[in-house]
Amino acid sequence: MQNQDFEEMLNQSMKEIHQGEIVEGSIISVFPNYCVLNIGYKADGILKKEDYCEDNDLDLSTLLKVGDVLKVKIKKVNDGEGQVSLSRKEILRLETNNILKKAYEEGKVHKGKVIKTNAGGLTVELEKGINVFMPTSLINVGIEKNLEQYVGQELEFVITEFNPMKRRVIADRKRLITKELKEKREECLSKLKENDIIEGFVKSILDFGVFVDLGGIDGLLHITEMGWGRIKNPKNIYNIGDKIKVLIREINNDKVSLTTKFPEDNPWILARVNYEIGKTIKGTVARMTDYGAFIQLDDNIDALLHVSQIAREKVKLPQDVLKIGQEVEVKVIDFDEEKKKISVSMKALLPEENKIDDDTSEVREINIEEYSQKMDNIEE
Repeated sequence: MQNQDFEEMLNQSMKEIHQGEIVEGSIISVFPNYCVLNIGYKADGILKKEDYCEDNDLDLSTLLKVGDVLKVKIKKVNDGEGQVSLSRKEILRLETNNILKKAYEEGKVHKGKVIKTNAGGLTVELEKGINVFMPTSLINVGIEKNLEQYVGQELEFVITEFNPMKRRVIADRKRLITKELKEKREECLSKLKENDIIEGFVKSILDFGVFVDLGGIDGLLHITEMGWGRIKNPKNIYNIGDKIKVLIREINNDKVSLTTKFPEDNPWILARVNYEIGKTIKGTVARMTDYGAFIQLDDNIDALLHVSQIAREKVKLPQDVLKIGQEVEVKVIDFDEEKKKISVSMKALLPEENKIDDDTSEVREINIEEYSQKMDNIEE
């Protein structure tokens, strides 16, 4: 009777527990695969390593010691052997979800270390033991092909998606970089003015020109603005990373047009003296069209020798008489500084006795730029 009274008193002193309840317990013994906790109940609680955390390869005896206090959840009040089955993993999952939910709702910038790469992105540590996923498309503004370079780095990011049901948490670094670039772009643009001369770096090279990094915004240096002379291919002049001096030709909203045609280097300033009408000069046949030949007078200036000005007799095609690279002597018969056009004649230098009295041929006005483009197409 006395034993029965003691058992009743013991049972009354022990708290009641229920499945799903969260309690604290003190470790009374530890083994590699499980540990035993005193949870203030008539039976001890058993916490197996698969219920301790997500990593099932852990050795609990290396992590825990007798006397450690753990917060655990009651899985079963009786595991079939008279003991209480416990779970810490569910507590961690709940706490982790609360931390991730808060990070998502606050929208703050976080910094975390890249743990590893995986299919489609990076695994980044938000806090110790709490990882998030950063897709490849959200790592940077460009396309990232080498993800291994980020392993071990600390990256800033924001949580842009939180779905505990699917256990999906997305970290976004691209949003921060985009915002930073926009602010830098606006700041740079506010300091630029047309006709300013600044230095920049060649960022990319295309067939029609190059994009120059001006320190926060890219400007376009079109092939037609790369110099006073004729440029066939930007790659023949520039390499990515080259430091170049440019003049801001035009700013249209957030588009910046550049030029390297500096006014002080304008060859047409001296051209009015060097190539005045009536002057005899020498040049080299640079290219030909059906309508005439372009004579290179210097590195930056070409003149048009119209087919009607090659000889007294009728010439059908300039290549019937001339060759590329041939040096010729010509006379300037027209000079238009505004349109940057010079017309020359070989016929005007022929001896007087070879002139034909009824020769009434006239110099046709030719659009040099138009013929240059046609010639480019022929050469290609």
